[in-house]
Amino acid sequence: MEENKEFDSLDIEDRGYREEILAIIRGDHSDDELRSLLEEYHDNDIASVLEELTDEENDRLLRALDSEAMSEIVVHLEDAGEYLSELDTDDAADIIEQMDADDALEALEDLDEETRSEILELIEEDVKEDIELIDSYDEEEFGSRMSTNFISVKKGATIKSAMRTLVSDAAENDNIYTLFVTDDDGRFYGAIDLKDLIVARSTDSLEDLIYTTFPYVYDKEQISDSIEKLRSYSEDLIPVLSSKDQTLIGVITSKDIIDIVDAEFEDDYAKLAALSEQEQVREPIWKSIKKRIPWLIALLFMGLAVSAVVGTFEGVVRELPFIVCFQSLILGMAGNVGTQSLAVTVRALSADDVTGRKKLGFIFKETRVAALNGFLIGICSFLVVSIYLGIMGAYSATIVATTAACVGLALLFAMMISGFMGAAIPMLLHAAKIDPAVASGPLITTINDLIAVISYYGLAAILFLQFGIV
Repeated sequence: MEENKEFDSLDIEDRGYREEILAIIRGDHSDDELRSLLEEYHDNDIASVLEELTDEENDRLLRALDSEAMSEIVVHLEDAGEYLSELDTDDAADIIEQMDADDALEALEDLDEETRSEILELIEEDVKEDIELIDSYDEEEFGSRMSTNFISVKKGATIKSAMRTLVSDAAENDNIYTLFVTDDDGRFYGAIDLKDLIVARSTDSLEDLIYTTFPYVYDKEQISDSIEKLRSYSEDLIPVLSSKDQTLIGVITSKDIIDIVDAEFEDDYAKLAALSEQEQVREPIWKSIKKRIPWLIALLFMGLAVSAVVGTFEGVVRELPFIVCFQSLILGMAGNVGTQSLAVTVRALSADDVTGRKKLGFIFKETRVAALNGFLIGICSFLVVSIYLGIMGAYSATIVATTAACVGLALLFAMMISGFMGAAIPMLLHAAKIDPAVASGPLITTINDLIAVISYYGLAAILFLQFGIV
């Protein structure tokens, strides 16, 4: 038990892989010894030390490892293009040539135009064609995220011939856990699980192993339309078919699906924060400003609208200056409720196919939750404001009670409407085929500010001025 406890507390950072790898690279080893020693470590761990190597150490590593091994390491770098740009063009081209086409394209996109062109001139034509194919798609289409690394067999093949194809192609393809079947024209027919092929007898029929209802996507299909459905299948590979003739042209890997889902959430998070697109930590300051300024300008004018509405209640503020003390309370609570509803609604829309009556039911639910919360918060605020103004002793009991009631009722009304808006706005955008995440947190908050000031000062005008309390 003591040993298990010690093992459970072990942190991966304590294993010292970085230090061990650096020591090996900087040690007095021959190229063969260096290559043999590094084979014991994961490519990701080796990639983590590349930025710490001197030019001489990096040259030694390139000399000891072949381009295929280096391609497996470079693919784990956050900025593979930056690393490749520091290498000789020939070395960079050799590494790019060994990478999957989708990974190669991602690395090439980080290079300047001149270097990219030089590398493309040096790599093999079939590799270049795969890269250009993926690059031809819009970034929102599945074709832009597919890999051309897969194994396929012909319909009508035998178990033996399928196994021969697997053995001969496995050296060039990592994605071997699912084999795809095509007809004579290259059109997708079905899929075979590797395990089923391995355990099958040579006398069995290959047709019996084929899943003809295997899920697939089209190259021109929008990622946002199907990514949640693909994730629910939990398959290692999803075939990508040509929209023109249904030929098999690529695959989406489980890693691609995870990356796409992460990117979708990051994009939604950016929009919820009122950013026009995802912002990177190390990007240039002017690029960050460019992403933030459009929303800030829009929110500026909406904020001015809120101020203008407050100005219409100038008479109320002039007669009752003390009620301004509680304005931030109303605005803050309304904004909080709206943001909560928005977050829940955007998450629901991204995970489920919410349509028709379900949308109305969801909006109704969020409005009820906000109204009940508003009722409870309103009662609390009535008591707290009454006690606060009573302790001050500067106002009559009638003014204290009326002010507390005004705050409580304004909170109830503002929170209820904010909950409704936080759910209804993204639902309406979703129905209009617009990304609901664009209903950003600051946008909802600004709209709810408008609702809150109208509620608060409107009630104050009615309760105090219309009934002649002051």
